Amino acid sequence: MSDPGSTVPAGTKLLRPDDAGIAEAAAILRAGGLVAFPTETVYGLGGDATDPAAVAGIYAAKARPSFNPLIAHVHDAAAARIQGVFGDEASRLADAFWPGPLTLVVPASAETRVCDLARAGLPSVALRVPDDDATRALLAAFGRPLAGPSANRSGRVSPTRAAHVLADLDGRIAAVLDGGDTQVGLESTVIACLAGPARLLRPGGITRDRLRAILGYDPAGPETTDAEAPVGPGLLASHYAPNARVRLDVTRVAPGEALLLFGSFLPEGQETARARLNLSPAGNPAEAAARLFGALRELDASGAPTIAVAPIPPDGLGEAIRDRLVRAAAPR
Repeated sequence: MSDPGSTVPAGTKLLRPDDAGIAEAAAILRAGGLVAFPTETVYGLGGDATDPAAVAGIYAAKARPSFNPLIAHVHDAAAARIQGVFGDEASRLADAFWPGPLTLVVPASAETRVCDLARAGLPSVALRVPDDDATRALLAAFGRPLAGPSANRSGRVSPTRAAHVLADLDGRIAAVLDGGDTQVGLESTVIACLAGPARLLRPGGITRDRLRAILGYDPAGPETTDAEAPVGPGLLASHYAPNARVRLDVTRVAPGEALLLFGSFLPEGQETARARLNLSPAGNPAEAAARLFGALRELDASGAPTIAVAPIPPDGLGEAIRDRLVRAAAPR
């Protein structure tokens, strides 16, 4: 776990998640600056969602396509209902899973303050109430929706600790509110509650079976797109990518590849791997999800040209893990 308040290179300030750090982070945001913040999923790159200039700064820091909408984080469900229109299904999902790793894409309300740029020009808005005490305190102090995509360069591996944020964005943002390691380790589940039945846009920390229990049916999806205007965040086909090529469902390892394992399965030729990590020797999907992005970063640092990934079952959180790995392996 990172040490809040430790020394970092000049450029981006590391803030403790205490009253003073939260007050300083809120002041930076009110002045139009950018602050990375912890959530239970991954670190987000925060800017004032009501200010087009601040949102443009997020896109610039991430080198992110401006057509990709951003999640607006709010303090509680009451604040979310000011920004979006919640039908019955959206309301039931919010009641069941907020605060928590669920993003709801709903029609933007007439009163929404989430700017057009943050919504990528869409008539909908992506909203989330994160389950992190420091960030919810920051949201309460800031008093406005906080645009917050993952705090990394666009398309790269998402950050699960402050050091990962600094590796990508040091000197490009004002500060990082350091809450230590994240707990879930995968981005939020994204559900669209627009016209017709709810759609699963991106699997994440809320599994399909839990969604089914609230909705009463299995939502269609997940979706990926190379289109110019995705309806929600995190839908680009190539995403979460390390520098190394990623090869999935590997049963035989080529010499010099890095190897990402799960459970007790060992591919043939595993002894020739340049580096190897096991997401969960016990085959626990929750442990694997929490370690996924850190493991990809560590194996990428080995210099191997390819990361070979052993098979991971698609059950429960395995669906979200496989979703991220498929996007990491997509053509770039």
